[in-house]
Amino acid sequence: MPRYYLGVDGGGTNCRIRLSNENLETLAEVKNGRANLQIDGGDPAYKAILDGTRDAFATAGIDYAETANTFACFGMAGGRMDSARASFAARSWPFAGVSVYDDIDIAHAGALGGGEGGVVIIGTGSAAMSIVGGKRYQAGGWGFHIGDQMSGAILGRELVRYAVEAEDGLVEASPLTRAVVAALGGSNQSVMTWAFATEMDLTILSRDGSEGCDDALIGRAPGEFGKLMPLFFDHLEQSDPVALKLLDIEMGYIDAYVRWFKSHGAEVMAIVGGLGQRLFPRLEERYGSFVALPKFEPLHGAIILAQQNFASN
Repeated sequence: MPRYYLGVDGGGTNCRIRLSNENLETLAEVKNGRANLQIDGGDPAYKAILDGTRDAFATAGIDYAETANTFACFGMAGGRMDSARASFAARSWPFAGVSVYDDIDIAHAGALGGGEGGVVIIGTGSAAMSIVGGKRYQAGGWGFHIGDQMSGAILGRELVRYAVEAEDGLVEASPLTRAVVAALGGSNQSVMTWAFATEMDLTILSRDGSEGCDDALIGRAPGEFGKLMPLFFDHLEQSDPVALKLLDIEMGYIDAYVRWFKSHGAEVMAIVGGLGQRLFPRLEERYGSFVALPKFEPLHGAIILAQQNFASN
């Protein structure tokens, strides 16, 4: 009887699904809709995975009924909460077995080939996780408002904040701060309009359907701040003083995670995420062999975990 593994890398923008055989060789890979567990109670994620599974089996030329011989592992954005993962795993699935993880778990499994050690995601968001001596540790990943210290979104927000202060004459301006203000409309007035997404004419509705909510604000999404990273790196390469100042802040955040990893015995910290990859030469210079590039991508990490979780089935 054939045996298959299905891995899911469920992101807030799109959901990637890979079908592999028992030797972890890829048979098909497809992409579907958004798959964050915190969006609409996980309904879009559920639909994206089911639809994507049908597409993957069709692409591989395998009868969909073989899902009964397939073991699945989902690494999901918005999966930091235990209750969200448990609720999603309890849905009706066609597979022989299902395990649901936070997306950092599949990043860890992929980066370290299923072995022990630490991983940091340094992208639009940021988070850290390690497995040492069979024990799992996790830090960060609490989102843009209260966490994600190492992320491109936070670095971008600090860059905008500094640029506004420079425009006000509170701190020294630089080519980078002037470029940021120019990119966002040319004045602090326009930057404020951009930050609050005023021109998008969005409205918050309360549960009773009335307009407005005193407890919430509308503003730019984290990814919009992250889009400033190419501008940041262009000026960093020219040794812009503000870019260097912000780089020191970024490295200080990473230092805190390095200390955290070492405090519980992690011997390696794999770097995942676009911003982390861009910073890797600097990280390697600072931390030496303690940092490493990932062995595999997160989607393959989901396949590895599916095999590890259901090896005895």
